[in-house]
Amino acid sequence: MMNNTVHAIAKNWQPLAPLLSVPYTEEDYNHRVELLNQLIDEVGENEQHPLASLLDTVGILVANYEQEHYAIPEASPQEVLAYLLAEHQLTQSQLPEVGSQGVVSEILSGKRQLNKRQIQALATRFGVSPEVFF
Repeated sequence: MMNNTVHAIAKNWQPLAPLLSVPYTEEDYNHRVELLNQLIDEVGENEQHPLASLLDTVGILVANYEQEHYAIPEASPQEVLAYLLAEHQLTQSQLPEVGSQGVVSEILSGKRQLNKRQIQALATRFGVSPEVFF
């Protein structure tokens, strides 16, 4: 039985191999992303769609490549806060939920740690998980 399965796969593998092989180059990765986008457009949220499992497989290939080649480095709570301030074009004095401008400055410089109340307030304000501040 298995021999027949392998034979059937081998017979049909050549046209599929470029789409389902692990991407090793940026070009391979870009092709998988293009295919993934097309599959998302076609399949959407329909888990019963005949191509849903292909969408999952290509998604895993893309995610693995991204994790290996585009890993986001760990950031300290201070770095996360500084990034969010810059991204939202805010000054230190525009975070009253954290404290005064001086308190925010001490947090950003690492002289003071965020407490649980401040973390929850920042997570709510910026729409992020509190985990990013740990």
